[in-house]
Amino acid sequence: MSAKTLILYSSVDGQTLDICGRIKIHLEEKGHVVNLISIQNPPSSLTGYQKIILASSIRYGKHNQELSAYINEHHVLLNQKPSAFVSVNLVARKENKTSAETNPYVKKFLSQIEWKPTMVGVFAGKLDYSKYTFGDKWLIRLIMLLTNGPIFPPIAMEFTNWERVKAFSVSFSKL
Repeated sequence: MSAKTLILYSSVDGQTLDICGRIKIHLEEKGHVVNLISIQNPPSSLTGYQKIILASSIRYGKHNQELSAYINEHHVLLNQKPSAFVSVNLVARKENKTSAETNPYVKKFLSQIEWKPTMVGVFAGKLDYSKYTFGDKWLIRLIMLLTNGPIFPPIAMEFTNWERVKAFSVSFSKL
């Protein structure tokens, strides 16, 4: 039996969309029918979906505000269905920051919303200074300096652990 699944995402530089695209492929391999939709054009209703994944990257220490507002509006229905929250952030490049219990951004976000997702996936993103504005580059470099990350890498650095993304997808497919 195929589950109709929604993946609603917010992606600033594209890595969250790439991760959600990979989750979509893994779920389709397990028989799901998956709609991958940007928070820019969210569905007005969630009733047609059996399972739901909401995904957001971190920017300036916060998840996407539109996604947060969507969660606040639909939390009752979200709490009635198998659901997952996916956070993509550079803090998760550290192995001890890859869970809802250990990632400070995810802990704070989940404590501020009424939705209690069935699963939470925390994945490291991609660091690509060439995509950032001048101000963003220096702010991110400051954050990297404070967290012992790469400040002047010669190329984009992808920190996403694709095996963890696949494992998350397989677990979600079994809900």
